[in-house]
Amino acid sequence: MKEYDLTKVHQANLGILKEIDRICRKHGIQYLLDAGTLLGAVRHKGFIPWDDDADVAFTRTNYEAFLQVVRSELPEDMELLEPKDLRRGKAFYDFTARIIYKKSRTHEDTAEMKYYEGRLNHLWVDLFTIDELPENKVSSTVTLLLHTVIYGLSMGHRYKLDLRKYSLLNGICVGILALIGKLIPMGVLRKLQYWAAVKDRKKKSNLRYYSNYQPDYLYVTLKKEWCEETVDLDFEDTKLMAPKGWHEVLTWIYGDYKKLPPKEKQVPSHSSTEIQIYE
Repeated sequence: MKEYDLTKVHQANLGILKEIDRICRKHGIQYLLDAGTLLGAVRHKGFIPWDDDADVAFTRTNYEAFLQVVRSELPEDMELLEPKDLRRGKAFYDFTARIIYKKSRTHEDTAEMKYYEGRLNHLWVDLFTIDELPENKVSSTVTLLLHTVIYGLSMGHRYKLDLRKYSLLNGICVGILALIGKLIPMGVLRKLQYWAAVKDRKKKSNLRYYSNYQPDYLYVTLKKEWCEETVDLDFEDTKLMAPKGWHEVLTWIYGDYKKLPPKEKQVPSHSSTEIQIYE
């Protein structure tokens, strides 16, 4: 199996995480280590050795507060990239904002990377949002279905739609939604996605979900007490914020999260070539 040296990648990602942490502590904003980055903090006291990206999450109020200050706080080699920034708001990749490290390259200069004007050809830290999910089963199903449909419509504005990775039925549904979505301006779809994410914020539900992940992650349902408060966890040479209910979050997502995956799956998953870091 090929060996990967991700030392410089981890250093760059750690630099972004430290900047997020600095900005948030300065302005009294809470963030949460998330997904594989949270798993790494708990299981490895830092990055998962073969992981090549990083993830943080914010509850909606904290996310909006972060967006108010982050652009003026970031150093020159980092940049906030929001979905509306791709091709002047007319293209779609996903609904996730990111902090990118500009002195990096993660893919060859493919037609897809050129379509997105090189904005996605960097290391980044994903910024996920956590919103309220209705406790009523029908209402929660409607909310998640709305996100799925809006995402499918938005796929009509992606560089290319590869239906081969879907089952026959799912491929037909995605293809139809994408065709319809081509007729709807991407700006309208972004507004619809935001409305779907925040429409339940006053229902005082005890449930939460990640509203700007891809649809296949919408099944993850958190409890309010797991993610409304933070604790500091050791991470490499520093301490970073994590959800108070990190054990419950990791168990929901990964099951037995302390168990390592088989060797053949211990590989980077977000780049198609050797990641390059520029000094």
